[in-house]
Amino acid sequence: MDAVLEFLENVVHYAVEIGIVLVELAGIVVLLFTAVKSFINYIRHDEHIRLELAHGIALALEFKLGGEVLRTVIVREWNELAILGAVIVLRAMLTLLLHWEISEEEKRDERHLPGSNVVEKRPEKRLFGKK
Repeated sequence: MDAVLEFLENVVHYAVEIGIVLVELAGIVVLLFTAVKSFINYIRHDEHIRLELAHGIALALEFKLGGEVLRTVIVREWNELAILGAVIVLRAMLTLLLHWEISEEEKRDERHLPGSNVVEKRPEKRLFGKK
């Protein structure tokens, strides 16, 4: 019975290790793809480059955060868990900051789009005094 439990623990351990590598690799691929795409758009003078780059970085961070959450399954000691918890908190804070930045950038872009439903509050310029 002990041999079966040890075998199952090893299966779970290796499955989690493979999952961590695959999820973090997906984050790296997303980040590299976004960086290359953003550089090309920078050369083309695209106005929405910041927003696209922020979306890509946020998605890559989500994958990396998923890898860290998977890593909690195989942690054996408290000090490793504390370090892992700190990494998760930092990445979560970065993700929240990026999402806030994305929403602010989207609001700014909506104000500058012609035909947008967002009304800017600008003082009216009149040529000849009051109406």
